[in-house]
Amino acid sequence: MTTKKQITIVGILGAVAVALGAFGAHTLKGKLPGGLITPDQLAGFDSGVRYQMYHTLAMLLIVVLKYNISSKFLNYAYNLFFIGIILFSGSLYFLCTRNLYNADFLIFLGPVTPLGGLCFIAGWIFIIVSVIKKDK
Repeated sequence: MTTKKQITIVGILGAVAVALGAFGAHTLKGKLPGGLITPDQLAGFDSGVRYQMYHTLAMLLIVVLKYNISSKFLNYAYNLFFIGIILFSGSLYFLCTRNLYNADFLIFLGPVTPLGGLCFIAGWIFIIVSVIKKDK
């Protein structure tokens, strides 16, 4: 994947994280008194936003690091962070807002969240590996 494409993806993910953070803080928080969303669901949504932003910034760092460290493992980390955002944060967004649109069937996404977390962990490990095993 080209650097231009990677930075574009980072920009989109960062903008979406900020927009969803504002949605959570201003819209979802307002649904608490009516019981359409619980405090735990709001906290879960916020966790999704935080982890999306953390790993979006990590993806940007990977793009920068690639200029100093030539390693296929950095690409693996970048891709794992992207997949982790989709699985971890994405599943939390749907799970935590399912009451708003009567989509209780989305409860099946519960086991998807930890898979995204495993992708995040693997991505961080690949960053370490990229330093230990540089491409020749």
